Amino acid sequence: MWSVSPATRIFVARGATDMRMGFNGLYARVKLALERDPMSGHLFVFCNRRRTRLKILYWDGSGLWVCAKRLERGRFTWPEKGELTSGELGMLVGGLELNRAREKKWHRV
Repeated sequence: MWSVSPATRIFVARGATDMRMGFNGLYARVKLALERDPMSGHLFVFCNRRRTRLKILYWDGSGLWVCAKRLERGRFTWPEKGELTSGELGMLVGGLELNRAREKKWHRV
């Protein structure tokens, strides 16, 4: 995966997304449902109903990227909040449960 700068925000779509959607469908979902600009340079994360697949839509300045991951076993633990940090995204994609992870009191964000 690419590196995410501290200025890059990561938005999570709530609810299920039809994973047959490609560039145009995800672009429209960001515009209409999330009410964000898909060409902002931020990451937009989507998941299917069974939580076995996810897609990320990203604008790199010259074009759109759609990255996908399909789990062979298990499910993603989908976050309840609408925005993630880059560390939380790494945990999500890596299969860790975000609601069980705790931030240490000495940790700075």
